[in-house]
Amino acid sequence: MVQILTEFNGTRHAVHEINSKSIVMQSNNFNLWYGSNHALKDINLNMQENEVTAIIGPSGCGKSTYIKALNRMVELVPIVRTAGEISYRGRNIFANGYEVEELRTKVGMVFQKPNPFPKSIYDNIAYGPRIHGIKNKKILDEIVEKSLRGAAIWDEVKDRLNENAYGLSGGQQQRICIARCLAIEPDVILMDEPTSALDPISTLKVEELVQEMKEQYSIVIVTHNMQQAARISDKTAFFLNGEVIEFDQTDTIFSTPSDQRTEDYISGRFG
Repeated sequence: MVQILTEFNGTRHAVHEINSKSIVMQSNNFNLWYGSNHALKDINLNMQENEVTAIIGPSGCGKSTYIKALNRMVELVPIVRTAGEISYRGRNIFANGYEVEELRTKVGMVFQKPNPFPKSIYDNIAYGPRIHGIKNKKILDEIVEKSLRGAAIWDEVKDRLNENAYGLSGGQQQRICIARCLAIEPDVILMDEPTSALDPISTLKVEELVQEMKEQYSIVIVTHNMQQAARISDKTAFFLNGEVIEFDQTDTIFSTPSDQRTEDYISGRFG
């Protein structure tokens, strides 16, 4: 693993960079507090193009807080305070003048539980493009089909587009939510335990989809499932008590971790 030095607030810091792919998102000494609770401590991570980055760690370690910080969803909590920097394509996402709507167009999110809108399948996918001003029916039709194909669910729903999305199975609903995310053409897709509420067959379909999507997108996935992280990610970050203990190629993390705490967690000694 190679380390590069970056300068922040006049101080040089080592930031993990494992190869020379373009960096999409970068955290430099990022800290976050919920009131007096210091939830994230000096996070330095790089997410790179066309890779899946898994974030693992026990409950309460800061995984979901971190991923929600990457598109500023965390700001919905009124007692949150941050320090340090998270940048998207070299621009600090917390900088004055950075519109959160602009950020969330490029950094989309899929949540733990499927959350389709109480609308038709078609209207679920067309919602984002319409918000962005697209009204032409032909263009919307093309976006809906392309997005559903991208989420590997077109063949299952192409004859049901006018039916309510709530009538789909949980696994199908989650892929509808992924298609809804794809419809606004993001650059990065954040996934917060996207298969934890799904059955094994649906989980496998989502995992296969993630592997296909990384050809076009950069993906960050929070998971409690060690086997899932090992199966689908290129790199893995192990969080513990709000800190990044180790960040490396997934094969290395799971075969020869450099920190005993990582090995203890992966082997099931705690967590």
